[in-house]
Amino acid sequence: MTSSQRHYVEDTVAAIRLRTRHHDPYEEWERKTRKDAFHNARRELALAREKQNTERSEARVQEIEAQTAKLAQEMSQMAVSVAEIHAKAKTLGERLAATRREKDNSRKQRIEAVIRAEEEKARQRLEEQRKAREEEERKRKEAELRARLEEQKRLQEVEKKRKEEEEERLKRQKEEEEKKELEKLEEARAAELNKQSEERKTLGMTTPAEDWQTARQTLTELKAGPMRTVKGDRDLKKIWSESRRKITPKVGQLTNDKSAIANISQQILNILQPNPPLPPVVYYATLSSLSKIILMQAETEVTAEKRSALPLASLTVNLMSALPSFESVFWAKLVQRTGGWCIPTMAPSKDIDGTPFSEAEYKKARGYQDGESISDYVARIAGIMRVYFAILHQPAPKALDRMFQLPRFWAYFARTVSQPSLLKSATSTELLSVALDVGGVHAKNVWGQQWIKMLALLYEGVTTGVGGASIGGTSKAAQVRLQLEIERVMSS
Repeated sequence: MTSSQRHYVEDTVAAIRLRTRHHDPYEEWERKTRKDAFHNARRELALAREKQNTERSEARVQEIEAQTAKLAQEMSQMAVSVAEIHAKAKTLGERLAATRREKDNSRKQRIEAVIRAEEEKARQRLEEQRKAREEEERKRKEAELRARLEEQKRLQEVEKKRKEEEEERLKRQKEEEEKKELEKLEEARAAELNKQSEERKTLGMTTPAEDWQTARQTLTELKAGPMRTVKGDRDLKKIWSESRRKITPKVGQLTNDKSAIANISQQILNILQPNPPLPPVVYYATLSSLSKIILMQAETEVTAEKRSALPLASLTVNLMSALPSFESVFWAKLVQRTGGWCIPTMAPSKDIDGTPFSEAEYKKARGYQDGESISDYVARIAGIMRVYFAILHQPAPKALDRMFQLPRFWAYFARTVSQPSLLKSATSTELLSVALDVGGVHAKNVWGQQWIKMLALLYEGVTTGVGGASIGGTSKAAQVRLQLEIERVMSS
C-alpha cells in the first residue's frame, strides 16, 4: 500500500477501536434501571403467585374435608342397608336351596341313567362328524393361506419397489431443486461480493467462497504432494506412521489442567521437531495426521462431554503458535470434516478446478460420512465446532492466522445471518447455539451494543420469524436451544 492508503487504514482501525471502547453513562444507567425494574416485577409476581397458591390450597383442603365427611356419612348409611338386605337374602336362599335340593335329588336319580346312555351315543356320533369337518376345514384354510401369503408377498414386493422408486425420484428432484436454488443464491452473492472486492482487499477481508477455495486448495496439495509421496515411499511411510502412533495417545490423555496441557503440547512438539528434523514431506503429512487426530477427538469426546473442548482448544492453540504451517493444514482439515460449516458456507456444486462433484463426492464435500444419520451428523459437527469456537477465544502466545482470531467469531454470525439458505438449516441453528454457549458472553463484553443488535435479530428469527421464515426451519428443538442461549447471554 502507499503511504496515504496505509495512513487511511490505520486511522480507520483507530476510529473503530475508539468506538468499541466508548463508555456511555446514560446507556449504563438505562441498563441498570431496566434490570432493577425487571427484578422488582419478578419479586412482586412471585409474592402474588405465592399468596394465590396459598389461598387455593386452603380452599381445596376445606372442600376436600367437607366432601370426605359427606361421603363417610353416606357410606355408613349404605353399609347398614346392605347388611339388612344380605341377612334377608341369606335366610330366603337357605329355605329355597333346601327345597330345591330335595326335588332335584329325586328327579336326578330318575333321568341320569337315560341321559348317560343317550349322551354317550350322541358324543360318539358328534366326535366323528367333528373330526371329519376339522380335517376338511384345515385343508381348505391351508390352501387359502398359501394363496393369500403368496399374493401378499407379491403385492408387497411391487409396493416396496414402487415406493423406493418414488422416494428416489423425489430425493433426486429435491436435491436438484436445492442445488439450483443454492447456485442462484451463490451467484447473486458472488456478484454482490465482486462489487466490494477492492474494498475487501484493502482491509484484508475474504469471502466465504475464497475461504472454501483456500482450504480446498491446501487439502488438494496435501493429498497430491506430501501424502502421496509418503505413502509411496516405504522408509518415509515408516517415519510418518511412527510419529502418528506417538501423537494419538498424547491427545487422548488431555485433561483440563494447564500444566498437563503444556506438558503434552511440548511432547507433541518434540515429536514433530526432532533433531535432526523430519523430512519436509513427512512433516506436512504428520501435520495432516495431527489435525485429523484432534478433530476426531472432538467428534467423539466433545460430543459426549462438552467440557472436553477447552483442553483440546488450548492444545491446538499451543501447537499453532509453535509449528510452522500448522494453521493452514488444520484449517483445510477442519473444512474437510465440517463441509464448510466452519466458514460458514454451503459446499459448491463444483470443485476448485471447475469439475462438477458426483453425488458421492458432493456428499463427502459437505462433511457427511457413510451410513451417518442426520442426528449423528449434527452432533459430530457440533463437537468439532465447539472446539473451533473455543480456539477463537483462547489467548495465544503469538498472533495466529486470521481464521483463528477472535474477529472470526463476529464474522461467523454475520455470514450466517446474511445467508438465508444457512438460516433455514437446523444444523446452522444448532451451531449458533454452540457458539453462544462457548463465547456469547465474552463477545457481548467485546462488541457491546453491536453484539446485542445481532442477538436481537437472531431472537426475532427464532420467535416471530424474519421475512416470513423462522430460523432453523421446522426444527423446534434447535430453535428453543438458540432462544435459551440468547436469553442466557443477555441476562449475564
